[in-house]
Amino acid sequence: MSEQLTPTTKAARQQLIIELIRTETIRSQTELAGLLTGRGFSVTQATLSRDLVDLGAVKVRTAKGSVYAVPGEGGDRSLQSAQATDLLDAKLQRLLEELLVTATSSGQFVVLRTPPGAAQYLASALDRSVIPEVLGTIAGDDTVLVIAAESTSGEALAEKLHELAGDA
Repeated sequence: MSEQLTPTTKAARQQLIIELIRTETIRSQTELAGLLTGRGFSVTQATLSRDLVDLGAVKVRTAKGSVYAVPGEGGDRSLQSAQATDLLDAKLQRLLEELLVTATSSGQFVVLRTPPGAAQYLASALDRSVIPEVLGTIAGDDTVLVIAAESTSGEALAEKLHELAGDA
């Protein structure tokens, strides 16, 4: 299995903060700092505070107490936290229903066709998704190349995306 190499740059740290806030229930900066340290990023409280301000992260009230949330990307600027994972899945499913024209697999790859101009939008949603089989995407104008994780085949991932699109 290949290992992901992550540089310890500010951009990589801030991207990890976004991912952690979207996937974990983060109640405090101390908790977030601990998660960052566990992933190889040692940060001071001042640096973490600046990162949270840069990212537009805020505390929001949920049924389980106050947690950190970050704004969505692109046209979706709604706040997103771990509590919103089901909403992200629903959004991806809606996008697949609206934008997926075809899905073809080959080895560990899936090629998705979309209407012209929609590929980057769909690719971004797939990259932010919580689908563990998606390692990453590359998008053009009307084509998305999805790279499947080693634990799955391109064919299985293509079938899963078809199911999400309502083509099962």
